[in-house]
Amino acid sequence: MKFSRETCVALDLADPMAAFRTRFTLPADTLYLDGNSLGAMPANVPQRVMQAMTQEWAQGLIRSWNDAGWYPAPLRIGAKIAKLIGADADEVAVADSTSVNLFKVLVAACRMQQGKRGVILAERGNFPTDVYIASSAAEMTGRELRSVEPDEVLAALDDTVAVVSLTHVNYKTGQRYDMRAVTERAHAVGALVVWDLAHSAGAMPLGLNTCEVDFAVGCGYKYLNGGPGAPSFVFVARRHLPQVQQPLTGWLGHAEPFAFTHEFMPHAGIERMLAGTPPMLAMIALEAALEAFDGVDMQVLRDKSVALGNLFIDLFDQELAGMGCVLRSPRNADERGSQVSLGHAEGYAIMQALIARNIIGDFRAPDILRFGFTPLYLRYIDVWDTIAALKDIIASRAWDTPEFKAKKSVT
Repeated sequence: MKFSRETCVALDLADPMAAFRTRFTLPADTLYLDGNSLGAMPANVPQRVMQAMTQEWAQGLIRSWNDAGWYPAPLRIGAKIAKLIGADADEVAVADSTSVNLFKVLVAACRMQQGKRGVILAERGNFPTDVYIASSAAEMTGRELRSVEPDEVLAALDDTVAVVSLTHVNYKTGQRYDMRAVTERAHAVGALVVWDLAHSAGAMPLGLNTCEVDFAVGCGYKYLNGGPGAPSFVFVARRHLPQVQQPLTGWLGHAEPFAFTHEFMPHAGIERMLAGTPPMLAMIALEAALEAFDGVDMQVLRDKSVALGNLFIDLFDQELAGMGCVLRSPRNADERGSQVSLGHAEGYAIMQALIARNIIGDFRAPDILRFGFTPLYLRYIDVWDTIAALKDIIASRAWDTPEFKAKKSVT
């Protein structure tokens, strides 16, 4: 089938999710395909944050910890995220960053494992912070960090492995693990599993409890659209909560924080994963942003994600053949998250030229142009126009300027 711009217009007219785009504030002259790095701003967030500043903080002052519901926010927001990831409300809390929460759960999981299990199994090519954090957790708990290629993970699972630490969707390629298969194999050899959901939460249905996942962490500012640096979330299966000893024993993880006792006694529930006082303005922004998912069927959302990705790949085949681009993401949608990555020797400069035309993706070293598909607001016509612009930039060598080759701090 040969695709045209009119094909994409027709797909948008028939899109059952088209109305959700109005829930976001998007620049009229910009195509945004970078929601896998920073989600677009939901339209209701500024008013909610302004209310928090001008009324709850300015007028309510410290009373707002009680009167405005600030204090229970980590659990209340966690319960909203739980619905999106297939967890129960009392198994998820919002706190800290993804890196900090990953450290908590990795150390906690290692502490739960005894005997000769001396290995944290990780993947090569994972997002660097996951590897760095796993290395620190291994050093702290006396384990060895063993990294293997993604397709070697199942074979590497044996009775020496204490904990498996994987990212569900790879940040560079978009390749997705079979969560159920990996978790079942890990449990069969007695290992615990920690999943990083940074590139999947909010982009597809997830079944943490259906898959009997042990621990998970995830990002609040990508597909959940919580704003730059939004707090992370942490999941601990209810069956593990009584045994979890996380290493950052801050006061909010205490059973009675306002008893101000000298000795630490962990809370019985998911609250034990908290540490310090939460950043309330960021928490409030994230909570408001999650309203964008009200009424969303996550399977319908996933269906659109797959359709957008498949269209991008079909147009890549149709329009970019012979232009030096290679596909770096799986063609099979069952093996792919909500992004498609292309490789090109001049990838950085090409992406900068594309951004100069207000078509925003991003670049990941050494040569990857990365495009994220956020089904709540991305249109099929946006995919067509992105591929058309890419074709023109490469064919005309519009990327070949000192301005586009100059590396910026954030790529």
